[in-house]
Amino acid sequence: MTGSVPDGVILFDKPAGITSHDVVAGVRRRLGRAVKVGHAGTLDPFATGLLLVLVGRATRVQRFLMALPKRYETVVRLGWTSTTGDPEGELAPGRMPAEPFALATGLLRQRPPAFSAVKVGGERAYARARRGEAVETVEREVTVTRFEQLWREDDRAAFAIECSSGTYVRTLVADLGDAYCLELRRTGIGPFDVGDASDDVVPLRDALSFLPEVVLSGDDARRAGHGVAVRGSAEGVARLSDATGLIALAEPREDGTLKPVVGFRG
Repeated sequence: MTGSVPDGVILFDKPAGITSHDVVAGVRRRLGRAVKVGHAGTLDPFATGLLLVLVGRATRVQRFLMALPKRYETVVRLGWTSTTGDPEGELAPGRMPAEPFALATGLLRQRPPAFSAVKVGGERAYARARRGEAVETVEREVTVTRFEQLWREDDRAAFAIECSSGTYVRTLVADLGDAYCLELRRTGIGPFDVGDASDDVVPLRDALSFLPEVVLSGDDARRAGHGVAVRGSAEGVARLSDATGLIALAEPREDGTLKPVVGFRG
């Protein structure tokens, strides 16, 4: 516990026009400035949908929540370009992309947009781009498991996208041809759905239930609480717990032990 506020995750349905930082600041004001608050995955100001707001010790597991796959729905304007890939950039008429659209799925190589939060030379790419500097981002591998057209009307089309963490929907849309994201909504992150958004804090143990659990007792529980590896195996990162609750998150090692990497005791 952090004061009277439970450690956990708030499923927040972010509206358009505010930043992810604005959401965090609002939650911090509501819960009290002494409470540690963060988030797991930025949404652009124009975008809406699910933002995982981390409260208390949940901020320690940010990287594990950020690594979860994402689900989006986007409305695209066809035959137009945007310097930022969204409605906030400079718009210009272009050529209507040829149909049927090439909706790429599988393992893809993708270059983050110049107007993105990825760091280039220690600085956010968008800061350089806004100064008019040339920005060269580094290609990365992403996985797109679903890229499906939902409807089409004149120069508008909607798509459902399911993808790995780190995928830029604006880049997927730009790869269609002259097109940009008119609307973007994040509908899900891993097991979390925007339809379940509320002001309630999901307790940390429940929020991490997508990870396998290893229940400990006695000396093993005490050792894990002090960050010492314990006997056990798991496929990837696992929750270590005992009768009183979460102890740590641990990673498997080749010697057949689980090494705590994030602790929740003390």
